[in-house]
Parts: sequence; C-alpha cells; structure tokens
Amino acid sequence: MSADALAVPYVSTPDLHVVAPVGVYAPAEDSRLLADELAAEPMAGFDVLDLCTGSGLLAMIAARAGAEVTAIDVCPRAVEAARANLGRNGLSGEVICGDLIDAAPAGGFDVIVSNPPYVPARGDQLPAGGPHRAWDAGHDGRAIIDRICAKAPALLRPGGRLLLVHSHVAGLERTVAALEAAGLRAVVSTRRTIAFGPVMRGRADYLTQRGLIAPGGRHEDIAVVRAEAPVGWARTA
Repeated sequence: MSADALAVPYVSTPDLHVVAPVGVYAPAEDSRLLADELAAEPMAGFDVLDLCTGSGLLAMIAARAGAEVTAIDVCPRAVEAARANLGRNGLSGEVICGDLIDAAPAGGFDVIVSNPPYVPARGDQLPAGGPHRAWDAGHDGRAIIDRICAKAPALLRPGGRLLLVHSHVAGLERTVAALEAAGLRAVVSTRRTIAFGPVMRGRADYLTQRGLIAPGGRHEDIAVVRAEAPVGWARTA
C-alpha cells in the first residue's frame, strides 16, 4: 500500500507511529488538539468509542491508556489503516467499517471521541468516496456533527463523556446547545486559533459568501466540545 509515514509529535504520545495512506485523513491540528485532551482523560478499563477514526490515532491513544477500544469509519481504506496502525504500535482494538453510531455494538461507552468531517461544502450531498469524504459535511458543515449530537448521548453510560472537535465555521455554540438539549452538560473545553489549511483556503470565498468567516479571514478556531452524562443518567436506548 502506498502511504506516507507520519511521526506524530504529540507531547503526550511521543512514540506513536501513524501511517496515513492516500485518501485517509492524516492527523492535523484538530487531531492534535483532541489527542492531547483525550490523553489527559482517565481511561484504564473503560470502553471507548472512536467515531470517524481515520488513521486510528485517537483509538491508539485510548488503547495505550488501557481502554477497550471500538473504532468506526465508513471508509474501508481508513479501517484498514487504523487496524494496521494499532498493530504496528502493539495495540489492540476492534475496528468496524460502518456508518457512524449505527455501526456501534450494543451496550454503553464510558468515552466517545470523534474528529468528524466538518468543512462546509457547496451542496448537502456527501461524497461517496475520495479524499473529500474526510472533510465535506454539507452546506453548513454539520451533516455528521448533528448525527453525533443526536445519537451519541444514547450510547453514553452515567458519568460518561463525549469529546468532539470541529471548527468554529460549523457552529460550536450549536453543538453545545444540541448536546445540552439531549440532557448532557456541554462546554467548549479547549480552543485554538490556527491558520487555514489547504482545504479551508480553497473554500475561503465560499465561506465569506456564507458569512461564516469575515472578508479576508484566513484563520479559524478549532475547539473540543466536551459533554458529560450526569451520574444519574438514564440512557434512552
């Protein structure tokens, strides 16, 4: 398999080795922000669900911390990459090819983590394949985020938490409100301003037309939304 090897320079995980084949989202600034937050979580003996796993980086961090990991991605190449990356780092976990939470096994999870596609696109039809599948998320960037907000709470155990990263252009406040409406306690826990990468630069005019960025803007806030299920949480499914 043709691939680019990435030595991911996280302070919390300096020796993880990640290979991201062509067509699989390679760990970037959003991955780093979420990875650092996840690495600070207690996870030993916990059940962790990684949605939109991509290269499997977040699954690896959880597995290294002693969690029982289930990782899901709709892209077969990503599933193959995540399995291979877990193996090459001496880690184990179940990696499933399927459509988000609908593919998750029955039972609850203590931690759900996700770096989903969230870049606004010119249409609501999601790509069926190709590299755009890793970032295109409908006209407002929320096609996947809204599904996670709607369905993830039902998979959380009492005291469990969801860690979800995305850009401000997809509406961080909307995510917090949606998760709170589902009964979780949600906050933006970590935020970082970064320069646009190639995808966002290529969409700058469109984002400006939509009013999602200011004219001439070439930076975005990426943030982790953290949502916790109360100790007395009663799951609805």
